[in-house]
Amino acid sequence: MRLARAVVSDVMLYHPDEVRTGIEEDDLFDRLAEPLDEARLWFESQVVPEVAHATHAWGRALVDVLVYRSRHHKSRIW
Repeated sequence: MRLARAVVSDVMLYHPDEVRTGIEEDDLFDRLAEPLDEARLWFESQVVPEVAHATHAWGRALVDVLVYRSRHHKSRIW
């Protein structure tokens, strides 16, 4: 789980404008599709597949890091 959070944190670090705009326009995952796909593939290459899927580490990291840490941006959904 820690690795997934670190990888998602890197995506936020390298794409802050896209994160902000994605939250504001409610198209975050479409806007960040390419870097998130690359990050997920790298994460999955580093973790035993059964563990990654059983813990839902990637999806939880997306919510815990990408969405929760962006809560200060204005959004139509909150």
